[in-house]
Amino acid sequence: MIILIQCMDQVGLVAAISKVMADADLNIISMREYVNVEANRFYLRLEITAGDIDASYVETRLLKVLPANSSIFIHTAVKKKVAVLVTKEYHCLGDILLRNYFNTLDASVECVIGNHETLRSLTDKFDIPFHYVDHRDHSKEAFEAALSAVLNNYQFDYIILAKFMRILSSGFVAAYPHRIINIHHSFLPAFVGASPYRQAHERGVKLIGATAHFVTDVLDEGPIIAQQIIPVNHTHSVKDMVTLGKEIEESVLAKALQLVLQDRVIVDGNKTVVFEN
Repeated sequence: MIILIQCMDQVGLVAAISKVMADADLNIISMREYVNVEANRFYLRLEITAGDIDASYVETRLLKVLPANSSIFIHTAVKKKVAVLVTKEYHCLGDILLRNYFNTLDASVECVIGNHETLRSLTDKFDIPFHYVDHRDHSKEAFEAALSAVLNNYQFDYIILAKFMRILSSGFVAAYPHRIINIHHSFLPAFVGASPYRQAHERGVKLIGATAHFVTDVLDEGPIIAQQIIPVNHTHSVKDMVTLGKEIEESVLAKALQLVLQDRVIVDGNKTVVFEN
């Protein structure tokens, strides 16, 4: 059982929480806490041996010792499920499918949905259901309604945008709060639009990178989960940068998924607290 807590900070929180665990005969395997002194906010991740204990019982006991308006999320050790949305680029999807095949994803891929048929053959090799939802000649509302109709056939914890190149509406995003994870190159907003790597090359950048984040109403500005950068120089061609960019996008998305699927991320407003270990 993983317990995530965020609340106002006060003296004695760790002791009070530990007592609740002890009184319930629950053994604490790992406890990580962080205090934002400026905001007077307390964050904690607990990993415990749960046995047959009822999660609602633990939550009720915790609420009695925590400050008002505390947030408690209790996750049992059930393997999570994900749906993956794609367009044409294969690198992030390929990495996810390989990890899923070798049981290192910390989740199971329930389906892949593409707004092009391009990646169906790749998905078929791993015996994962692929659904084609055409966006052409359809309004955003009609396209997203068709997308939702497919998703409603599955149970899942998160939606992964593995280089899904369609902007989702605020209504669609609101249906899955902090459950949609996106990956993009870190040139935004400096190099928006088409061919960001060519723009970066022409500008002579010295670093390229990628950002994984939760999707919100504001394009590419949701709570950040993970980021990485790698150095480049004048000897790198546009093709070199594209190759490096794909590699780092794949790496950052994998890292973000590991953190989220292991319940190591607490979202607070438009920021995250990440307990990496």
